[in-house]
Amino acid sequence: MGRLIKNHWARLIVLTAAAYQLAAALEAFFWPKIFWDFLSHNLDRAVTPIPFLQVINLIFAVSALALEWPLKYIAGTSLHRSIELRLIIIPLYALASILLYQGTNPAIYYIIAEGIYFWGFSEGETICERPWTLPVRVRRSELGGSKV
Repeated sequence: MGRLIKNHWARLIVLTAAAYQLAAALEAFFWPKIFWDFLSHNLDRAVTPIPFLQVINLIFAVSALALEWPLKYIAGTSLHRSIELRLIIIPLYALASILLYQGTNPAIYYIIAEGIYFWGFSEGETICERPWTLPVRVRRSELGGSKV
């Protein structure tokens, strides 16, 4: 059996979270509600009368989908191949998502994906230039090592 490629697994989780966040943002346009309104009503102005938080969630969801399932002109760029970028922006996606009542589940998915991306980053994984491809293995003979 092969090794688990954590960035592919995290990518699938982020795609799921982004699709869910997109649906939550669209639903929040019709039923605006802040998740934390049971503690305080100070944040209600973020969703009504001008839907700031819904628009932010919509933009974040579309950008997460564009980053994780890239079009041909984005695939292979340093922006697409950067795990560090993902480690920075995924908590922002989660923060925006958790503020909406409809977006609490994608926030949990984003946090799980952040942990998996960090796990892969700490093990030295890289994201391939072509999406959904496997990294090229280096054989021991190519490294100049001797057979023991």
